[in-house]
Amino acid sequence: MSVTASASPKGSVIEHDQTTTDHRRPSKLKEGGAQRGDRLAMATIEDDDERMLARIGYKQELRREFSKWSTVSYAISILGVLGSVPATFNSPISAGGPATAVWCWFIGSFMAMCIASSVAELVSAYPTAGGMYFVTKHVVPPEHVPIWAWVVGWCNFLGQTAGVSSVAYTVSQMILACASMNSEFLVDDYLYAPTPLQTVLLTILLLCIMGVICSLTTRRLHQIILWFAPINVLATIAICVALLVLTPNKQSATWVFTHVTDGSGWGSRGFSFLLGFLSVAWTMTDYDGTTHMSEETHDAAIRGPVAIRMAVLVSGVAGWLLTVTFCFCLNDFDGILNSPTGMAAAQIFLNAGGRIGGTIMWFFVILIQFFTGCSAMLADTRMAYAFTRDDALPFSNFWSKINSYTHTPVNAVWLVVLLSILLNCVGIGSTQTVVAIFNITAPALDLSYIAVIIAHNIYEKRVRYIEGPYTLGKWGRPVNFVAILWVIFISVVLFFPPIQPVTAENMNYAVCVAGFIALFSLSWWWIGARHKYTGPRTKSILELIATEDDIEHAIA
Repeated sequence: MSVTASASPKGSVIEHDQTTTDHRRPSKLKEGGAQRGDRLAMATIEDDDERMLARIGYKQELRREFSKWSTVSYAISILGVLGSVPATFNSPISAGGPATAVWCWFIGSFMAMCIASSVAELVSAYPTAGGMYFVTKHVVPPEHVPIWAWVVGWCNFLGQTAGVSSVAYTVSQMILACASMNSEFLVDDYLYAPTPLQTVLLTILLLCIMGVICSLTTRRLHQIILWFAPINVLATIAICVALLVLTPNKQSATWVFTHVTDGSGWGSRGFSFLLGFLSVAWTMTDYDGTTHMSEETHDAAIRGPVAIRMAVLVSGVAGWLLTVTFCFCLNDFDGILNSPTGMAAAQIFLNAGGRIGGTIMWFFVILIQFFTGCSAMLADTRMAYAFTRDDALPFSNFWSKINSYTHTPVNAVWLVVLLSILLNCVGIGSTQTVVAIFNITAPALDLSYIAVIIAHNIYEKRVRYIEGPYTLGKWGRPVNFVAILWVIFISVVLFFPPIQPVTAENMNYAVCVAGFIALFSLSWWWIGARHKYTGPRTKSILELIATEDDIEHAIA
């Protein structure tokens, strides 16, 4: 549909169709004119962000309160390095030793930057709450949009929900581990050992608290999240310094940077090394989480992509420093790896600071991981809002409703809380099953990203794609290629059993969960959704835009 315009005494009537209109065209409506909109007998858009959203095809319903720094803080907090590295540190060191942990994080951070850069470029073009899910509409031919958007949307939504569930579960484990290590130590174990039921019940409480926080107004969320990154970065530096100063008999640099073991039992140090990528893959994901806040961010087309790349850079450096520090502090490798706390990092803190000092440092780890949970839930709720406003779920009108007081999708918040609670309840009966559900987070999200990236490269000559203000230029295709290859590779690793021999207890059931998600989403599609779901439901918007002469006349 071509853009048509007709003259009007008060302005130009422009009918927009998002498939053909360049929604990044500079606006002639200045801020002052927008503020005097009530003096003009016409409909106007308050600022360029709302104008862009309208030209994409959505009405501005959420309040734009996130600034440059709160957006960066949010992007850093959703990766939550200080919380995530200690939580996943056992995997690389048990599989391949200290050098595996150090170099896998180093290499993985560069690969994460390639994925993040590819995502940032695409979401800059279409900054909406749907993130990469919405971008799908503009990178595949119209006849393929429904099925592509359906699959990408479900992968993204379920991946994020599993992520929220896993972070809350991890926070619960950390809190109970702290309680355990502060109880009496008897022979070779602590007096208090949390049960699966206690872990899940505490997780449910944490999810409800996160839900309350995510139900606040956007302005209040901006004020809270603004502090997430500074606390994260400063606490990371302080803990690294404290551990290096307080830990006796630290390991040598040669041991830290060169010692690789075959702890996986697969009979190959090389393969054990590959399993070390699990930590960085689990931590450095949810890149498009920041873009789900686009409709609440000023200048989202630029600030969102910049925040994504800055977050990966800061988190990559901070995570590597933490990993190197932890490895230097592995003065009793076997003892720490088999710590009665269940977490090697917690034992490192205890060895360095004693019960009091270790507990203080562990408190900040728990706090940062809680911040990560809040940030992840916030992104998931905005994805749920975007998905349901496109009628992708039952009772979509209810879940996508905007609360009249907070001007946020409160119903979508509690949908995410409910689904996360249901997932965690599986942990009461089977810890292995719930861990398998959590393990689907990284591959589900990363595969949803590269599906869109692949589509963009395949159909670029068939689909009109309008670049955003943030582009990779000539580096776009090489970076996309590296991101695609890396995600395919790391997804195989994430689905592989981490220990040999494989038993029912140590089997990686993530591949089974992935198969179930694929079967579920495609079955739903063929049974009924294909007759109803049409993809992101943007609209051709009839908009009255004031001309410069109108504004000057009104001001005069």
